Amino acid sequence: MDTIFNGIYMFDLFKSRPKDVKEIRSAILQFIKEQLQKAEGGEGSNIRGLYLYINCTDTERHLYESAVFYDSPDRFKNDEVQRIADDYALSLPAGWILKISFEDEPPAEAIRAKGMDVALLISTYKNPVLHKQTTAYLNILVGAAEKKKYVLKSVTGRFNIGRGAGVQTPDGFFRKNGIAFIDSDNDQVNRAVSRQHAHIEWNAEMGSFFLFADEGGVPPHNKVKVRSLGGTPVKLLSTEIGHRLQESDQVILGDSALVEFTFTDE
Repeated sequence: MDTIFNGIYMFDLFKSRPKDVKEIRSAILQFIKEQLQKAEGGEGSNIRGLYLYINCTDTERHLYESAVFYDSPDRFKNDEVQRIADDYALSLPAGWILKISFEDEPPAEAIRAKGMDVALLISTYKNPVLHKQTTAYLNILVGAAEKKKYVLKSVTGRFNIGRGAGVQTPDGFFRKNGIAFIDSDNDQVNRAVSRQHAHIEWNAEMGSFFLFADEGGVPPHNKVKVRSLGGTPVKLLSTEIGHRLQESDQVILGDSALVEFTFTDE
């Protein structure tokens, strides 16, 4: 029998596949609700994160991207999934995360939805997610670096960003910049990039890359400014608080050196 989910018409997953954006979104939310109710006895307090894997065809990808607000993942998390948790008294803890990715093959331990190309893995404090290797890319848009594109692999851990491939820090130690802007006094853009400006670090628990400002990238020395797609630019004012990088984030280093973070190798 067909069901109603929060006032939205729901098709029976066992009978048909979703055909448009609204149906796909409704089906995914119904699937997530059912799995949340099963996890941890429906309490939710031990849940650390939800990992949604989509392995649809290329022709359907734009439908699934629209369904989960792929360009604005916090919208799907806060406006849709969190609303489900609140409506059904599933007390998700503060700081829980939602990660959405398109995969050819979801992890074996992920729960697959019936009638959709979607799988869900719920990470709890008792059973944390063991993340597989993730690859991202950093494109140099403005400024002269040793490469135009840098490959970021989660297994590497940390990538220092600065002017010069190898520099000696004020405390006397040697620092290697894996993402190195050319050290030239003739290049005004590069001169504003500090020798120890920032770094990108993989956080296995969060399953994300984070950008941190280093000593040379915070006031009174210099600056690091990030703008997510469609968002307001944010300045990093501390070396302790990082910014979780998302698809198409743009980062200004110094006055005008500009880089772009992406998961797409184009």
